[in-house]
Amino acid sequence: MRLTFQRINVQRSHETMILGVGIDIIEVTRIQASFEKFGERFVNRILHPGEIAYCLSHKSPAPFIAVRFAAKEAISKAFGTGIGAQLGWHDMEVRRKDSGEPYVVLHGSGQKLLEARGGRAVLISLSHTQNYAAAVAILEGTGLGSL
Repeated sequence: MRLTFQRINVQRSHETMILGVGIDIIEVTRIQASFEKFGERFVNRILHPGEIAYCLSHKSPAPFIAVRFAAKEAISKAFGTGIGAQLGWHDMEVRRKDSGEPYVVLHGSGQKLLEARGGRAVLISLSHTQNYAAAVAILEGTGLGSL
């Protein structure tokens, strides 16, 4: 059997494509321990006020905090930056539609990075149990940014 390969030239277009994918999983007990040790200081460092209110409205907030932590890690991986100088915790916010579907709102450096990468949106999927929280993020756009 003979294999042949054909070179395909890919050209940038204005069509939407996947620019990055990120995934993260975390043990809820790690977040629970940080929350018990540092309390408000911990959640204020990683979450927006609306996220804090939502998480603390639950009897057991740790899985809800953990899944937002995982979401922000996944988003930073989709951008290829990690969390740090280019993209901070407060540059990303996870909100919920009335249907319960999560969505991402980017602030400050997050919005600037999205535009620089030619991004249009960050899509996320979240899942958690009492033990684990996981998130997947997809950065989509044209790729016609300045980077």
